[in-house]
Amino acid sequence: MLWATAGVVALGFLITLEIAARRYGGVPGPMTTQAKDLIFAAKPGPLYAGMALTMVVLTWRQRFVAAGVAIGIDTVFALGRWAVDARTPDGYFFGSGALWVMLGCAVIAVTRRTGPERVLLLKGVGLGLLLVAGRRTGDTWLLITSKTRPTVLDPYVAMADQALGNPAWLAGRILTATGPIADHVLGYVYAQLAVAAVVVALYQLRDVAAERRFPRHHLVRTFLVIGLLGPAFYMIFPVVGPVFAYGPGASGTGGVHWALANLWPQIPPPVNTPSPMPYDAITPRNCMPSLHTAWATVIFVHTRKGPRLLRYAGTFWLVATLAATLGFGYHYGVDLIAGVVFALTIEAALRSHERGWDRSGIQLVTHGTVVFAALLTCYRYAPMEMAAHPRIVGPLLILAMASVIYGYVRVTRLWEPESAPVRQPAPQPEPA
Repeated sequence: MLWATAGVVALGFLITLEIAARRYGGVPGPMTTQAKDLIFAAKPGPLYAGMALTMVVLTWRQRFVAAGVAIGIDTVFALGRWAVDARTPDGYFFGSGALWVMLGCAVIAVTRRTGPERVLLLKGVGLGLLLVAGRRTGDTWLLITSKTRPTVLDPYVAMADQALGNPAWLAGRILTATGPIADHVLGYVYAQLAVAAVVVALYQLRDVAAERRFPRHHLVRTFLVIGLLGPAFYMIFPVVGPVFAYGPGASGTGGVHWALANLWPQIPPPVNTPSPMPYDAITPRNCMPSLHTAWATVIFVHTRKGPRLLRYAGTFWLVATLAATLGFGYHYGVDLIAGVVFALTIEAALRSHERGWDRSGIQLVTHGTVVFAALLTCYRYAPMEMAAHPRIVGPLLILAMASVIYGYVRVTRLWEPESAPVRQPAPQPEPA
């Protein structure tokens, strides 16, 4: 019943997004776009990442067969697309093979498997398809935010960011001064966040085929929930980011420049009374909270129990993502604080649900929810007061985020099973 209910809710959600995409943007929604990927060229990265997650339930022999079938299908499709020059805007001719393999695994699960084996294979297919559908769903969400929110609240967030010393302006100047190498590295990290998530997820799910079951909690679940819930706050708190609101980031139709002024990153925004500002119907309102920060945070959290190399990679990805979000002008500093609180609250809720809700879990999730709501309320209704008292408000913002981090670390350590010390045998007297 639980899986059936979740399936009905997910289907209803996708149908709603399909209708909204056609109504507001006049473009196909996530369901239609996903169906087109079976025939037309698609971006291969997300599709093959989804297939990789599906293959965690397969044996090594089955994995090689699945990969070979996907490559073979893509080769045939690519030759046909190349002949008629039907490629994606990014220049890709292939990508559909992975989707065909995932659907084929679903057919095999229904027709050739029974009992627990069928359930396990269907879970693997569902995991892969959810990752692929999540990307399409996110694209539709961003389209809806740009079409339904004609004004943005960047002046409010920019004023609130004064309490932190305008970190986006500082990071932008630092990144500009470091030259093209840092720019390319951070750009790659920012764009390939999903790749890092798949690598961590594959490590966590490496024993699924042998144990014939999924772990109770893993990264993909948190990743998908963040992507599902986060855009709802884009509708409540539409923000485009400093490079668009105060810099050269976007021009509308007819070459109209929508920014308040071309200030980022050289000149900090002036302190004045904020008001909603109109913006184009193209740029997504995807800043508050910073979901890139939220996703990088949960990648960091889920690598803490991995090998040393994975822990170092998780730390690097978090630091580089924070630097990129600020340095490229995609987010304000207060976006990042909200993103960290948002991520840890969702992670705590999912872990509490798996292990059973108790007093510590309820308190942790409640605390994170209250802090997150308080942050957004202050950003919207008290930005001038925040900007007027940076020496007080700035440390309070950091303290609020630190309280959620501390609470998460403390509570999750209590949840971890304590390892009993190995009892050393008593020394035996040597024989005379």
